[in-house]
Amino acid sequence: MDALEFSGEIRHWDPAKGAGLAVVDVPPQQVTQLGGLKQQRVRGTINGADFTSSTMPAGGGRLALSVSKAMMRAGGVSVGEAAAFVISGIGRE
Repeated sequence: MDALEFSGEIRHWDPAKGAGLAVVDVPPQQVTQLGGLKQQRVRGTINGADFTSSTMPAGGGRLALSVSKAMMRAGGVSVGEAAAFVISGIGRE
């Protein structure tokens, strides 16, 4: 797989709660390269820091990448801020 590069704003999965799971939406034009709207393990970087995480369908034809607190610390960002993401692998490749 070719690496996918995108920038996106980190948001709460449920904005009404204002807490809990944080995600970033994968740009629609890149969802097909990841195999479509499905949950799977991925690895890459956030602002240059390595991560392993999961994608998941987010409703309305969207795919989201889970962003852990450790990922945010490593990337120097918080919920509500934008970060640069590179997805370089799927599963255990």
